Amino acid sequence: MSDRRVVVDVLKGETVFPPPIWMMRQAGRYLPEYKQARKQAGSFLDLCYNPDFAVEVTLQPIRRFGFDASILFSDILVVPHALGRDLRFEEGRGPLMTPIGADEVRNLDGSGFHDHLAPVYETVRRLRAELPPETTLLGFCGAPWTVATYMIAGHGTPDQAPARLFQHQYPDAMRDLLDRLAMRSAEYLIRQIDAGADAVQIFDSWSGVLDEASFETCCIQPVARMVEMVRDAHPDVPIIGFPKGAGSRYDRYRQQTGVTALGLDWTVPWSQAQALQQQGAVQGNLDPMRLVAGGAALDDGVDAILDALGGGPLVFNLGHGITPQTPVEHVERMIARVREAKR
Repeated sequence: MSDRRVVVDVLKGETVFPPPIWMMRQAGRYLPEYKQARKQAGSFLDLCYNPDFAVEVTLQPIRRFGFDASILFSDILVVPHALGRDLRFEEGRGPLMTPIGADEVRNLDGSGFHDHLAPVYETVRRLRAELPPETTLLGFCGAPWTVATYMIAGHGTPDQAPARLFQHQYPDAMRDLLDRLAMRSAEYLIRQIDAGADAVQIFDSWSGVLDEASFETCCIQPVARMVEMVRDAHPDVPIIGFPKGAGSRYDRYRQQTGVTALGLDWTVPWSQAQALQQQGAVQGNLDPMRLVAGGAALDDGVDAILDALGGGPLVFNLGHGITPQTPVEHVERMIARVREAKR
């Protein structure tokens, strides 16, 4: 078997058919073995910060499905946690933090940042040693805007109104917060690459809630700074940007941030996706609900993506993370449908 890491080649612009495949949140609550490990770990943060558990749950979907890429198991909020903010996870409520005030941003303490995240770097090192040689290892972080939304509200909200209001009321504090998060997040990605990650992804899950001007200042500018920092350290490592909900702004996001590849959510029309693919690799973009539904809905969704985007550089993925209620057999069906596809 070849040790070629196909996902890396595709992210750099090569067309491979059938395309390589992985899933966002592929290590998670839809897998029975994950639920068992989660129970043994004691808490979600223990799962993230204990390399034994983090390596195990990262490898579980690779053992079961043989995905072409493995993504580090962690959480986007370990970055503010490493900056001294409190963080806990409650069942049914998700992440909870003490909301940060505008006058507290300047007090964010990054002195022990990398020491705090040392277990994550150890997890990456061990994963690269234990993964099959041909499996791409992806590192990741949250984009500054998306991380900031949780820091400001203290929890997830439907439309991130607290962060949007903060941005308008305290523009200087927001700029300072995004700058700090961009710098530290870029350092975090660089350390993951140093430890063995082949490529990295920046998740901007809440980019779609912003108006035009705010999208420029809160999404594009911080990520562009991150890309520049990572490229200075590792010029050849692909960077995937995933600005979920960016809509018509996807093209501008790619051009102005300089990301190598674009993660597309499931709402992106084929005509737009094909135009974006002319500029470089794309990743996505099956609706996760088609994966839950299975049957013809799943088959039709897979086939449509392959028909529209299979002629160019494509990493097959979902348009967002897999949901906990997804049947394992539907994942198996999706993988088979992609890998058995003919031109």
